[in-house]
Amino acid sequence: MDHSATTPVRQEVVDAMLPYFSDVFGNASSVHTFGQEARKVVEKARETIANCLGADPTEIYFTSGGTESDNMAVKGVASAYEKNGKHLITSQIEHHAVLNCLNNLEKKGFSATYLPVDEGGIVHPDSLRDAITPETTLVSTMLANNETGTVEPIAELAAIAREKKIMFHTDAVQAVGKIPVNVNDLNVNLLTISAHKIYGPKGIGALYIRKGTRITPLLHGGHHERNRRAGTENVAGIVGFAKAMELAYKELPTEPARLAALRDRLERGIRERIRHVRTNGSVEHRLPNLLNMSFEFVEGESLLLGLDFKGVAVSTGSACTSGSLEPSHVLQAMGIPPATAQGSLRFSLGRANTEADIDYVIEVLPEIVERLRQMSPLYTEK
Repeated sequence: MDHSATTPVRQEVVDAMLPYFSDVFGNASSVHTFGQEARKVVEKARETIANCLGADPTEIYFTSGGTESDNMAVKGVASAYEKNGKHLITSQIEHHAVLNCLNNLEKKGFSATYLPVDEGGIVHPDSLRDAITPETTLVSTMLANNETGTVEPIAELAAIAREKKIMFHTDAVQAVGKIPVNVNDLNVNLLTISAHKIYGPKGIGALYIRKGTRITPLLHGGHHERNRRAGTENVAGIVGFAKAMELAYKELPTEPARLAALRDRLERGIRERIRHVRTNGSVEHRLPNLLNMSFEFVEGESLLLGLDFKGVAVSTGSACTSGSLEPSHVLQAMGIPPATAQGSLRFSLGRANTEADIDYVIEVLPEIVERLRQMSPLYTEK
């Protein structure tokens, strides 16, 4: 139940990738027949992914994953538009792939505004409108939060930026495959996606860059990806990415509703069996597969280990911050007290999860919570 950290590669994806490890092994930049065969499948994959997003194939650039795509978007646009201004805007709840980019740029003379969120984790358009200055060149706000599942009003936020001729980037890594994502509906200039969140391989992602958007490359080398991302293309990974996207979009009419029903069953069961719990994030605007809950008087890490002992994998937040003793920056931004935030768990459901899985968690979790609470000096209900 930690599919927001990563997902198993689907068998259909593995089957699609296998020929490109050994049979069709050419470098997609080579001119000879072997290279041309590889180039053909790379461009077909680019077209597949573009069609899913409502983009033009020439607007899709392959990267090594979500982190590189976020870095390429934020640093690349900041650099390309530096003469227009050096003020950047993001939110307090972004993934560290974005937050640490802003921190790095601030050390180089840029300034940044970190927009607050409400108790549901939503960025309000008025706060963006108020934060924009004549120096603002980029706004970066995620489509769906990786810890709470809260879905942001990106189309409305992007419209505000567009009015001011400001570039807008959204990290859609957690959203793609769970909700419909169309770059024209969102009205964004740049959008980040990653394969391993949708049952594709690790190490491959993409950045959508709308035509007319200027961007400075992060990597310098050959002329790959139309001079915007140097490095030999990961042909097998790209093929697998496209297959995973194709399958995810075909299942959008049915799979999200199934996952939402499982999520609701889990939330309801936890509330019926365990006292002193709270759901974190917006209930009205959230991903169908993700549930973040806080359990008072216990630590999330202890709950995680207790569930792991029972064969259940969950998270206390983003996998990228595992091992940190600090409370979640996302939950703190939502006004949740540190002690409560440290008792939070993220359940993220996937294709293989069933009602039996949900019922098993509901069965084993109360005993774990109660045992830990009995050891807590703050818990008085014996």
